[in-house]
Amino acid sequence: IATIDSISRKAGGWRGWRFIFVVDFVAGDTVSYGCEVRQLTMAKLAIDNAQWLSELSEPLKNDIMDIMTQANPSEGDCLLKEGEIIDRFIIVEAGTLIRTKSTEEADGAPLPLDELGAGKVTGFLHVLGHHNDDKAFANVVAGKDVKVWIVRGAEFQTITENPKHANELLNMLTRLLRKTSKIVRATLRSPDIRADGASREETRRTIKIMCYDTTSWVREKFEPQVQKFNNEGTDFKLQMDYTSDRLEMKTAKYAAGYDAVCLFVNDTADTDTLWVLSMGGVKLIAMRCAGFDRVDTKAAKAFGLTVTRVPAYSPYAVAEHAISLLMAVNRKTHIASVRVKMSNFSLDSGLLGMDIHGKTVAVMGTGKIGQILCKIISGFGVNLLAYDVFENDEVKSLGGKYVSKEEIYKQSDIIFLMMPLLQATRHTINEDVLPMLKKGVIIINTSRGGLIDTNALISGLHSGIIGGCGLDVYENEGEYFFQDYSSKSIKDERLIAMLGNNRIVLTAHQAFFTKEAIDKIVSTTIENLTNFASGLRGNELPNSVC
Repeated sequence: IATIDSISRKAGGWRGWRFIFVVDFVAGDTVSYGCEVRQLTMAKLAIDNAQWLSELSEPLKNDIMDIMTQANPSEGDCLLKEGEIIDRFIIVEAGTLIRTKSTEEADGAPLPLDELGAGKVTGFLHVLGHHNDDKAFANVVAGKDVKVWIVRGAEFQTITENPKHANELLNMLTRLLRKTSKIVRATLRSPDIRADGASREETRRTIKIMCYDTTSWVREKFEPQVQKFNNEGTDFKLQMDYTSDRLEMKTAKYAAGYDAVCLFVNDTADTDTLWVLSMGGVKLIAMRCAGFDRVDTKAAKAFGLTVTRVPAYSPYAVAEHAISLLMAVNRKTHIASVRVKMSNFSLDSGLLGMDIHGKTVAVMGTGKIGQILCKIISGFGVNLLAYDVFENDEVKSLGGKYVSKEEIYKQSDIIFLMMPLLQATRHTINEDVLPMLKKGVIIINTSRGGLIDTNALISGLHSGIIGGCGLDVYENEGEYFFQDYSSKSIKDERLIAMLGNNRIVLTAHQAFFTKEAIDKIVSTTIENLTNFASGLRGNELPNSVC
């Protein structure tokens, strides 16, 4: 006991020590006694290495250690449930906790957010704030071989009644707030963000929008319309700021403090990116296009984000561009133009085309754009075939006949791809389809690049199965389209192969790009923003995705 007392005094007192008495029995009547003094390392090490708590004074740490309870939950056990009141905080000693968001999907699979390893703390700021109505943002689930310490909120609050402890915790929070606010201010002053310079009227509510992937036409068209809206004197105004960077996880921080982001076709709104946006206060994803295949709508719902789009800007623009690609591929006008500019006025088989009249033409996807395309192409006097899960009476009235994909592959001289990109339509043209195609078929795609397996396309062109191809989209266009690579090196071997093939006419996602279409994109996007500002959310908005 004297030895124990001596060690204790050197360590500053009895608190935080565990005494383990070892009694070693041997044969006969002889008994040997030993005493091992061991510091209560588990709790002490946990709090000394814990986020935020490690900065606290020893007296405050000791008081917290008195109310810490160790737990070894089984893998998959839920320690905090999303939406429930947070009445405790948890310190991870070993292993990991997994944070997930619940979803409304039929499979019920939760959305993984992140993992909390040794030294991390969850729920501390909620408990410290004494907010009895604070609800958990996410589920906290035990991983494999996890060990944690749990501190009940009610017990912790008795500690904060000590004025010295309360003052110390307040100082810690102040330091944390100052550090965090500096980071946020630095982020908002990012040189990549270009403000629109609009005056800030304090008497009107301002809806702040960060517009990503901004090119010259975006700013030229949006700025006058935003200004026009603000001059109308509504209860709120729009402040649209611009960045040329595309949205991804590392650029999502630009939108901290904004109400909405405005995105285009090549912006990436995956789970991680949407989480950063939601934590920064963003509530609306306003797509300035029809497609939303790069937006994780499941994650958007889980984070409480509304997603809107422009469902139709000018279906005529896309349909007419598809026809122009067909004519260029068939009549070799792209080759002829280059020849003539080089003073080569000769004719040879390299410029030979065919009559469209009398040919079998298939339109795969007869939505709004597909229907307009059917009207246009029927004027050439063709045998019109169609494919869609929903048959359209107007297409039938034009003489169109709905058939299976296999029949289209076998019969068609020309195939237009006008379908949305879904799991069922991805790589509609692939290696397995090539043997089914009519030799020399022309394929036109102004919809989504992922409808065509590019390797299969190149193979089909080399073999002669595919006679020519007109593309406005490419499955890996994200890095290149809407960018100037004239003085840069293109590393995508498949894109290089297509650029060097004179049987491919490739434009850089410009099918939509007409005055009428741009005007519609701008007006519908502003309409979506104003509907959101008026209080509509989710499916309440006319052009919502979720």
